[in-house]
Amino acid sequence: MPHKKVILVTGANGQLGMEFKAIAGNYPGYAFIFVSREDFPIDNFGAVESFFQSTRIDCCINCAAYTAVDQAESDRGNAFYINGAAAGNLARCCHIHDVRFIHFSTDYVFNGRADRPYLETDPTDPVNGYGESKLNGELETIKHNPGAIIIRTSWVYSSFGKNFVKTMLRLMNERESISVVEDQHGCPTYANDLARAVMQIIEQENKPGIYNYCNAGAISWYQFAEAIREISKLNCKVNPIPTSAYPTPAKRPAYSVLDTEKIQHAFKLTIPTWYDSLKKCISLINNPSGSIDG
Repeated sequence: MPHKKVILVTGANGQLGMEFKAIAGNYPGYAFIFVSREDFPIDNFGAVESFFQSTRIDCCINCAAYTAVDQAESDRGNAFYINGAAAGNLARCCHIHDVRFIHFSTDYVFNGRADRPYLETDPTDPVNGYGESKLNGELETIKHNPGAIIIRTSWVYSSFGKNFVKTMLRLMNERESISVVEDQHGCPTYANDLARAVMQIIEQENKPGIYNYCNAGAISWYQFAEAIREISKLNCKVNPIPTSAYPTPAKRPAYSVLDTEKIQHAFKLTIPTWYDSLKKCISLINNPSGSIDG
């Protein structure tokens, strides 16, 4: 009887890692190992190498990341260490042990001055430290593991962890009105959809390279907030404001819409619209015992 393929998921306590935990039961042909930074320090090459020597792994999905965009401006060392060097460590070990490697990057590797959705081949030019650290992670991954798959995603949210959707729901329940930036445009990504897409990719032939993945449709943060209010049937008023009215330590790209044609064609993926996925997520937040299978 053939053995189950073993999938190692790092960053298991983050929102994407938690989504893989949530759907793992739907894939009985795989054995999952979920590790957090506390029990699996990916920045320690020796520890990672020792783990790979003692444990048979077929595929590694690296969900571990430094994601605090504003904090990265004053904490660049840690951001680059986790998003860059540590990603390179993991990529290198996977290459040495012939383990398939999937790593995640971000729309923030672009400067936001485009007038059409970004292709994987477009020049990178991050405008903040977080974007720079994630681009460094891409370069380290490719350097140490030419067989890796890198997935750039954007505006990730989930029923797990902290994210824009959960913050908006909390604020809308606490306040009569809120203000949200209207001049930054991108593509929301439901982490559950991303996790399911990755599992589809794993079940197919490895096709190394950089790919974009986000839900279908481009909107502003203001439009995103309005949809959250509408779906949740909340009475809070949402006021559109310019970026200049909401200064943050880290600059954001004004336009970071990603073109997903490449990943759809390469792996025969059908990507849900952002609105449909948002409805599913909000339903799950409001009814945690519910199911989103199917």
